[in-house]
Amino acid sequence: MRGERTVPPGEPVCPETMTMERSARIVAAFAGRYGRPEPALEYGNPYQLAVAVVLSAQTTDRQVNSVTPHLFERYPGFESLAAARCGDIEKIIKSVGFFRTKARNIRALAKTVMERYDGVLPSVREELMSLPGVGRKSANVILAMGFGTPAFAVDTHVLRVSNRIGYARSESPDVVESCLTAVIPPEDWIAGHLLFITHGRATCKARGPLCDRCPVTALCDFAGNNP
Repeated sequence: MRGERTVPPGEPVCPETMTMERSARIVAAFAGRYGRPEPALEYGNPYQLAVAVVLSAQTTDRQVNSVTPHLFERYPGFESLAAARCGDIEKIIKSVGFFRTKARNIRALAKTVMERYDGVLPSVREELMSLPGVGRKSANVILAMGFGTPAFAVDTHVLRVSNRIGYARSESPDVVESCLTAVIPPEDWIAGHLLFITHGRATCKARGPLCDRCPVTALCDFAGNNP
């Protein structure tokens, strides 16, 4: 995007200018502006969360929320979803992007949880990542929102906000996650994830960021106030 800062060769991916003190001021400013945001995905239990997270890839949470009530009414748990026909799942989630692939993934996920974990969604990152359709970001969301385990999921909003403000200089979600968790204490990871997403949606937009309304302009590299 026009105006984004280019990264000189050899620059650290986690800039030393982002200290824990500076980060604490940023997170506090976000909390002061946005309060305690709630997850945008609608779910009532770990099963619903896991399915919704897989469906949310490359589409909006609003679109996922429009199909999951019918999906969860028809298939209320892993057992019923595992026994479903892909074609029937596809009809319900057709308005969600890549619906055929996602239908296969959520049914395979349900089968794996039934066969490998006796119908109980695992709460360990590596085990979650072994499930169809679940990568590191999705596993972190499930850990944080489903089990209350400190985890900092990096989606497109978090990636953009982190690079602009000065937490990271990388397009790799894993690298950005490591930069964030190096300066943000674990007890703030879950709330921080939601605050960064909210800031990215409301203010630090991909196109036309509202820097004049930003609560951290004085602390932001993108705004030109830090090296």
